[in-house]
Amino acid sequence: MTPAAEYYQRDPNRHAPALTPGYKTSVARSPRYAPISLEQTVSEITGPTFGHADLGPLDHDLIKNYATTGDPIGERIILHGRVLDENARPVPGTLVEIWQANAGGRYRHKKDSYLAPIDPNFGGCGRTMTDDQGYYFFRTVKPGAYPWRNMVNNWRPAHIHVSVFGASFSQRLITQLYFEGDPLIPLCPIVQTIPDPDAIQALIARLDMNASIPLDSIAYRFDIVLRGRRSTLFENRLEG
Repeated sequence: MTPAAEYYQRDPNRHAPALTPGYKTSVARSPRYAPISLEQTVSEITGPTFGHADLGPLDHDLIKNYATTGDPIGERIILHGRVLDENARPVPGTLVEIWQANAGGRYRHKKDSYLAPIDPNFGGCGRTMTDDQGYYFFRTVKPGAYPWRNMVNNWRPAHIHVSVFGASFSQRLITQLYFEGDPLIPLCPIVQTIPDPDAIQALIARLDMNASIPLDSIAYRFDIVLRGRRSTLFENRLEG
């Protein structure tokens, strides 16, 4: 007899509502009608796929993967953790991608007009695959805070965007992590849209001195939980 499948009800109160006027752009972007659930087709579930052969040797190392004349400026950090399911079991072979601003708080993007300079040795993007224990790690520099045109004096805390793929490119979850101890976290209008304080804590990477490298890099740990009551809050999965 096949055992009953594990199922954990999603808690809609854990997620930010689509319409939060304090976060100005949510007013224009929030849906006015109930979401429609669309089943994936076989072609979407089965491919295209990816593997270790698609990764370069420096894809996980943002300190080296764009540098040409030297290392990028900024606090060198290690970002590491595990991708887990709702019962804390590892999820192996998962593609994890990150992108971020440089140490001055500026993205390498033509529409980023913040006055902080572009770092010629920092691209701000990386990717890796989880191992058989669901483990991943990146080397990078800690991103800087930056102002944004939400209200008169709003600043985004230091953060890194994270993308996690499932069995194919059509299965993707996106979130962003913050750093323990950052005083801008409770002041951020985007963070303030999240009603559950525990959900906010799940988006904060914790200082991990045991994984730090003396005289080199400070480490932060960020585990990604895909499903269940303790799941990481994902920006593109707010259906409850």
